[in-house]
Amino acid sequence: MKLNTFFAGAACALMCWACAPKAQTNSNSTLDTIFARKSVRTYTEQAVSPEQVETLLKAAMAAPTGMNLQPWRFVVVTDQAIKDKLAGPRGGMIANAPVVIVVCGETTWTHKPWGQPDAEEVTDPNQNWTADCAAATENLLLAAEATGLGAVWTACYPYEERMSVTIETLGLPENVLPYCIVPVGYPGGDEQPKDKWKPENIHYEKW
Repeated sequence: MKLNTFFAGAACALMCWACAPKAQTNSNSTLDTIFARKSVRTYTEQAVSPEQVETLLKAAMAAPTGMNLQPWRFVVVTDQAIKDKLAGPRGGMIANAPVVIVVCGETTWTHKPWGQPDAEEVTDPNQNWTADCAAATENLLLAAEATGLGAVWTACYPYEERMSVTIETLGLPENVLPYCIVPVGYPGGDEQPKDKWKPENIHYEKW
């Protein structure tokens, strides 16, 4: 009888561990990744696999997007000569990363006018492309952190010189602009996340 009671109690404890705490752990893991994210600018020579890159891009494409236009476009670069051109005088992190992901945005969208299904399609500017690309980039950075990789957001838009080099190097179409360049690799240093929590930056109800 005592043995049966022991097994029943153990089974109950196991069920409790498998159910309730699991949800708590999953919830915390997302916050842990957010708070652990940091800018990684040095990398080891360890290769980043195509599967890992695809995971980062899937995460990027899971970002919110205005009117679901999904204007983000991505150019994955591993060729050293191309990385060197993209790096230019900045060198370092872009040239030395195993993989570089250039986040681009389609600045126009083609559609039929609202309420006119029989009308010809028109092409309008997409005013949301920068916000959408920013959201996609943050998702990409968080995915890199979650999978043990390091990455850094390197600005491209709206700096004309950086943009022109990137457009020319990658052969981007006229309506696609480079938003940022994200070098990706296994961390080669000991970068730590920064505590950016500042309650004084918060206002409630009014300024």
